[in-house]
Amino acid sequence: MNRRTFLVNSTLATATASTLLANSTYSASGPPPDNKLPRWRGFNLLEKFVARPSRDGSGTRRVAYRERDFEWIADWGFDFARLPMSYQCWAVGDPARWTELDEKSLKQVDEAVALGKKHKVHVNLNLHRIPGYCVNPPAEPLDLWTDPRALEAAVFHWRHLAERYKGIPNTEVSFDLINEPAKVDETAYVRVITALVAGIRSVDPNRLIIADGLNYGTMPVPGLVGLEVGQSTRGYGPFRLSHYKASWAQGSDTWPVPTWPMPEGDKIWDAQALQKSNIAPWQKLQQQGVGIHVGEWGCYNKTPHDVALAWMEDQLKLWQAAGWGWSLWNFRGEFGILNSNRQDVAYEDHKGEKLDRKMLELLKRY
Repeated sequence: MNRRTFLVNSTLATATASTLLANSTYSASGPPPDNKLPRWRGFNLLEKFVARPSRDGSGTRRVAYRERDFEWIADWGFDFARLPMSYQCWAVGDPARWTELDEKSLKQVDEAVALGKKHKVHVNLNLHRIPGYCVNPPAEPLDLWTDPRALEAAVFHWRHLAERYKGIPNTEVSFDLINEPAKVDETAYVRVITALVAGIRSVDPNRLIIADGLNYGTMPVPGLVGLEVGQSTRGYGPFRLSHYKASWAQGSDTWPVPTWPMPEGDKIWDAQALQKSNIAPWQKLQQQGVGIHVGEWGCYNKTPHDVALAWMEDQLKLWQAAGWGWSLWNFRGEFGILNSNRQDVAYEDHKGEKLDRKMLELLKRY
């Protein structure tokens, strides 16, 4: 895509915005009237979360999604799989080669979309690392928020995905544009999202699109209302409970053992505090017709299991009352229901995997 085409596409966002939800079709068991997104419930699948070097060091290892994950998600009554992906799984991180695509790796994403259709699990494609930005290190060589070359490449990748999945209904596939934008102001973020939406809608005007909130996904973005995209929030608060002793959370090994409810300074975190801090601000967007979904949430495996479950249940009740769906981070791993390696859980064997039955049954209730 040349720069002129990019600028022309950027004008399309407002013109086509009204078609997004009007042309989407959902099942009768979808959301209550006050939320424009279905109450999807499910998990993040991490096969392309980061680009892994090949075993011989010659390139990037292609990691396929597992059909049994989709099968088990559906068997347990869930209907959503969010795929946080790094563009470097199918493209080189060098800006000079950002538009060179590895078709074999992208076909593995196609396979995940097909598995979602087969098992009736909605697939939400998310760029966790997009040209110019990632919430995790290492930093990208160019800055998405300020450099037009990074933005042009980001539009190129989303436009390619839009072309790839054009014609697949919104009941099966949606796009989540940028994972957890941080250290960027609303004006710059809205400008970037507008360009990405324009690129997608120039190819597929009716694609269902979701944008993460600001400040790591925790802050609603009123400036996006005119684009008629859904918005994705997070469910990690209070952070000292959800990330207790997480190695990447600086100082977390010195925090007191979490309880629920949980004191933090002059504040007591409980269901009422969660409602005020994490639910009410987003409900203002709902009143303007914006659909809300909790794209990530969960509790690291060092928080006592009973505390984690009590906190999780309060969140689930609040989201159910708000009509919001959610996607646990993750399915398999330290936050998930499988192979979480908690020291205070009696795991159940599930076809060779260690299943946290109590957490699973809690999730199924909501």
